[in-house]
Amino acid sequence: MGYLKFGWLFCLIWLVIFLFGYLRDRTKLRNGIWFSIFFYSFWIDLGLTIIATNNDKLIYPIGLLFIFFLFCIGIAFALQAFLLLWNAAIVWRRESHSPANMLTLYLGIIILLMPFAERLIVHHLPLFWSNLLITFPVLCIAYAAFWFYNYLTVLVLYQFYWPRYNKDFIIVLGAGLMNDDQVTPLLSQRIDRGIKFYQKQLKKKNKRAKMILSGGQGGDETVPEGEAMRKYAVAHGANPNDAIAEAESKTTLQNMQYSKRIIDSLKIDKPKTIFVTNNYHTFRAAMFAKTVGLKASGLGSRTARFFLPNAVMREYIAVVNRQRKVHLVMIIGLFLLALLFSLLEAEPGSVGHMLQVFQQFIDHL
Repeated sequence: MGYLKFGWLFCLIWLVIFLFGYLRDRTKLRNGIWFSIFFYSFWIDLGLTIIATNNDKLIYPIGLLFIFFLFCIGIAFALQAFLLLWNAAIVWRRESHSPANMLTLYLGIIILLMPFAERLIVHHLPLFWSNLLITFPVLCIAYAAFWFYNYLTVLVLYQFYWPRYNKDFIIVLGAGLMNDDQVTPLLSQRIDRGIKFYQKQLKKKNKRAKMILSGGQGGDETVPEGEAMRKYAVAHGANPNDAIAEAESKTTLQNMQYSKRIIDSLKIDKPKTIFVTNNYHTFRAAMFAKTVGLKASGLGSRTARFFLPNAVMREYIAVVNRQRKVHLVMIIGLFLLALLFSLLEAEPGSVGHMLQVFQQFIDHL
């Protein structure tokens, strides 16, 4: 039973590491790795502990439940392409046909075409090139899937936030207008979430917060987003004296930057701030807040479920792009690994020959 004690100790250590990192900075991607190690080690330890009881009445029901859970995951994995295409069809009917809204369509098509592409490569190219053209994409897909899962983990963890009702500022991030000057349903959900917090704080603590409605004017808009948002907020319960329009920002980074400028101008000592955006956007927005030195955590408003897959994929791509140099180095490393594997498969003696040549070169030096 000593291995069980070691297993639980291992699990506890990773829980402490995760909590230390998460409570210190919730915007670190590595928090997802620490949590995953803790999470899966916990379930492994729990399973081994149940097996060690030798209690069939406990082992069999839980074992069957576990097998059913794995079966459901397997079915979802097998049908992932069709699920993505189904989501794409829903988005096609309800949203604009922009490239950003078609990510699930592209991914579903790629997954369906991959087996056919693999057969063509295997049957029409030499062994070395077929191995390279199959192994390298597989490694890249595995790498991207790992970080996507990790991103989903930290995004979900970020939603577990219950702010205290002591805020001086509530920043609401813009999301575009419709019909030139009207708040969209998605944007209204953000403003409504901010108003709900504003009113609840006023009721519970009798403390007024300033709402900063942040968004500039787009090329197809007749008024800045911030002004349209302020108008909507005042019409739905915000005091006009507590609603401030920030009408210059064009990006999330500028939302945070220009909102911080307004906060600093009001000369409040150690202002307490939150920002409101859609739940899928909170994590990346928090990264931008940290970048500009704004101490603020995010509240997420509800997003239509059909819209989430595309939205989350867009956010993931944007987060990856922030660290593109690191990922590029890793992709180069994966290419070299695939190249080495392909050489070993096609020409088993070639690597040994190269090592001999390298050794002779070293000896010559």
